[in-house]
Amino acid sequence: MNLREKYNIPNDSVITIAGTVGVGKSTMTKALAEALGFKTSYEKVDTNPYLESFYKDFERWSFHLQIYFLAERFKEQKKIFEYGGGFVQDRSIYEDTGIFAKMHYENGNMSKTDYETYSNLFEAMVMTPYFPHPDLLIYLEGSLDDVLERVKVRGREMEKQTPISYWEEMHQRYENWINNFNSCPILRLNISDYDLVTNENSIEPILEKIGHFIQQTRGNRSRLLAK
Repeated sequence: MNLREKYNIPNDSVITIAGTVGVGKSTMTKALAEALGFKTSYEKVDTNPYLESFYKDFERWSFHLQIYFLAERFKEQKKIFEYGGGFVQDRSIYEDTGIFAKMHYENGNMSKTDYETYSNLFEAMVMTPYFPHPDLLIYLEGSLDDVLERVKVRGREMEKQTPISYWEEMHQRYENWINNFNSCPILRLNISDYDLVTNENSIEPILEKIGHFIQQTRGNRSRLLAK
């Protein structure tokens, strides 16, 4: 019996990983996909034509960056469900509007017109009964010190040069966002409770929780449809 069957995780499940920059989303995505035999869907960071310019001038490039991410994630979400599921996704489409676009608007880096244009587009694309939401959103959380250390270890130059105040604000905004999120079921994991890099067996307690959550939510959905 493989791990997916052991923990009763359906082979058409779609699992999305969320959390602030540097919290370990890509590591979690890779570990879960390998354990479950799922495909992966990674955020297109290195090929993003706006990212480097954005870190140099937030005000000039925030709208362009957010529109690019929204379009790419929407196309990827559509592809995942057309394929039939069986995916682990690195970062959710919900963070785009709930965290980043909102932060840039409130900090004066995006005009009111641009923010309203972006928000209206997001609502039309995502917040409809026709948009396929994930079975489970795994939220990775940790202390600010842990997150900053991971950013440092990762070593991306443009991130290391970003003021600490930016990471502090983002960390707080993520906590506020997840406490009010209700678009799909949430499993919260603290990054200090596991170590997927040095202990591959630490994935199994996570799989057990995932199986329980998905079975519970699918069962509730079936009971609602039967009424």
